[in-house]
Amino acid sequence: MSATTANAGPSGPAAPPAQPQAAFKPPNMALTTLGLALASFMQVLDTTIANVSLPTISGNLGGSANQATWVITSFAVSNAIALPLTGFFTRKFGERKLFMWATLLFVIASFLCGLANSMGLLVAARALQGFVAGPMYPVTQALLISIYPPHKRGQAIALLAMVTVVAPIAGPILGGWITDNYSWEWIFFINIPIGIFASVVVGNQLRGRPERLDNPKMDYMGLAMLVIGVAALQIMLDLGNDEDWFNSTTIVVLTIVAVIALAVFVIWELTERDPIVNLRLFRHRNFASGTAAMVLAYSAFFAIGLLVPLWLQRNLGYTSIWAGLATAPIGILPVLLTPFVGLYAARFDLRWVATGAFMVMAATSFVRSGFNLDVDFHHVALVQLWQGLGVALFFMPVLTILLSDLEPHEIAAGSGLATFVRTLGGSFAASLTTWAWNQRSTIHHAQLTEHIGAYDPQIQQTVDQLGRGDPTRGALALNQMISQQAAQIGFNEMLYLIGILFVVVTAFVWLAKPPFTAKVGGGAAAAGGH
Repeated sequence: MSATTANAGPSGPAAPPAQPQAAFKPPNMALTTLGLALASFMQVLDTTIANVSLPTISGNLGGSANQATWVITSFAVSNAIALPLTGFFTRKFGERKLFMWATLLFVIASFLCGLANSMGLLVAARALQGFVAGPMYPVTQALLISIYPPHKRGQAIALLAMVTVVAPIAGPILGGWITDNYSWEWIFFINIPIGIFASVVVGNQLRGRPERLDNPKMDYMGLAMLVIGVAALQIMLDLGNDEDWFNSTTIVVLTIVAVIALAVFVIWELTERDPIVNLRLFRHRNFASGTAAMVLAYSAFFAIGLLVPLWLQRNLGYTSIWAGLATAPIGILPVLLTPFVGLYAARFDLRWVATGAFMVMAATSFVRSGFNLDVDFHHVALVQLWQGLGVALFFMPVLTILLSDLEPHEIAAGSGLATFVRTLGGSFAASLTTWAWNQRSTIHHAQLTEHIGAYDPQIQQTVDQLGRGDPTRGALALNQMISQQAAQIGFNEMLYLIGILFVVVTAFVWLAKPPFTAKVGGGAAAAGGH
């Protein structure tokens, strides 16, 4: 156990106040930062890298398309369960050990994924991979913040923001390239050298770093309700579109289980003496308002990242590779601007920086709401590029705001809790936006066909021209054109609503109260505004 010991809980016996001490500095800051950044990049990358490889994986392992989706679902469910447990794990094991072991277990799970010779084994390995991946990003954030001096913490947060943006974009492109040129197993095997390097480097560099340890008791009731509630909710969201939502008994049962379990979980955790997930962190004004802004803005951002590639492939006929290339420019400006955002953003009121980011993303959403079926690759890529400006200015200010009023020992738990809620927001966005787009497309298709009569001479002429004398083929071609137009109208409506959501989100960052400065003590430091 370290020299400092945490309180047993919010209402438990108080520990002696930690004496201020000099911030720990690793022997090689650049090498430590590289190890932490690589681990986070690897973990975030694996949330999307397998998506485009599912048809190949299911074909090689003899599974159906529905079974293959569990490769994604199992990772998402176990990851969502592990994220809010980050605070418990850091109290018990310490941030350095938790990072090392989570990263090494991620390597082992990746190795097992690559060796899997059946769909069942792959799904089980992905579930393990998702669970051990849960604490990696929050702990990386806490470690980076603690080792950087106050005036450079904005750069550390900006670096992680870049990873959050770039890795999910690179995942499908890299996964498709590896699967096409090598074999799908290598999308998992590439994690092995990266993970071992990151774990060894960070473990050695942070040896001797002061830790605030505790021996918390296991909150079995809270853990059980968390597992049941989150698992039921995540599976419900993943299967909802395929099962026609509440027309399915399975979805209804999952929803009831999720609502009851999560309601019991929240009540229990708020009244438990030593909860496994510290929901009392929301008592901090900046954490609550910053998390709300992060969840809503990330959900809107996630919805765009899902809708645009689908629209390019379904409506404009792009291949998955070309759709990836058209959307990839969104990562250019975040990569280029990250050093400057981290260095200079904190010189301004971070609420204005975040507001500027939301306005840029709202503007690009409104521009997309005016797209039609004749839009070319150049225009799609250009709007993606400009959205990248908003993304570059988004994550660092909002992350800094939400972490700014947490105590040093609460950083890992707060980051894990915020990331958990953000992940659930992304899941809701993925399910609801695709469902709403399909619903609006169906409604517009019905509206467009209301005025088409089978005996209208002009319609008959159009059908004859489209079918080149074959009325059946002509009718199918006309219906296809109407479906494309209906889907385009639905897409435009969705992007317009997303633009409005970005405008609304600005109100939440203005609920936060400056200063957004660091709290120092106990050998760890909180996020700094400058």
